[in-house]
Amino acid sequence: MKRFAVLGNPISHSLSPVIHNAFSRKCNIELSYEKILSPIDEFEFTASKFIGDGGVGFNVTVPFKIEAFNFSEELTSNAIAAGAVNTIKIKNNVVIGDNTDGYGLVNDLVKNLGETIRGKEILIIGAGGATQGILKPLLDQSPEKILLANRTSEKSIKLASEFLKYGKVCGFGIHQIKSKPVDIVINATSASIDGAMLDLPAGLCDGALCYDLMYGMHTPFMKWGLENSAREVSDGLGMLVEQAALSFNFWHGISPKTDSVLSLIRETNG
Repeated sequence: MKRFAVLGNPISHSLSPVIHNAFSRKCNIELSYEKILSPIDEFEFTASKFIGDGGVGFNVTVPFKIEAFNFSEELTSNAIAAGAVNTIKIKNNVVIGDNTDGYGLVNDLVKNLGETIRGKEILIIGAGGATQGILKPLLDQSPEKILLANRTSEKSIKLASEFLKYGKVCGFGIHQIKSKPVDIVINATSASIDGAMLDLPAGLCDGALCYDLMYGMHTPFMKWGLENSAREVSDGLGMLVEQAALSFNFWHGISPKTDSVLSLIRETNG
């Protein structure tokens, strides 16, 4: 039986085993999938041990996606653009790294939420690793433009400049956000983890989709969106399931259907 896993710290909350076991049942593939807690400063040792013990593929979650990038011997174009890796497979003894986060988000927006990205104006709040992972896949869908807002404007300006080759994107400070509606607002900050709400102008989300990359709860950002005339709000659970499906395909060459698995996860995880 082929061995797969997810490596992270913390890891006990991870839904990846539930998702991948559901996919494997649907696709009639026998596998084992486990959670592995890696000490913060021992990712390379933990990953190497899993591979040495017969592991053929694994997912990587916070805070190891940069370490996974450096650990990989070959990288897909998505991983190179993101500068981070969340999926690794071992093929012919070569460690190959991919990043499925961005297209997981795109698939959730398009397939599950019925959004059209082409020609739309998108505001992403936050300019950290999560934003870096989703920028190119979003730009590949030809939005009108992507606006990057961050507490420190220098960081968002620098990130925007790095992705200009893929499409129209500009960066500025959160305090410079105008009270003017956009089509999609994505919260890529850690504010929701802390139960906090960013100071944003109310008119921003009028008629917009407000999407929080965090999942598993009705976040303060989603609540704010509903209170300020957003047409729809969503957490990132669909993105989690869709990126897992892309990881599954990267390993097995099969694209599992996600709708029933997403429904199952929503039912069992509130």
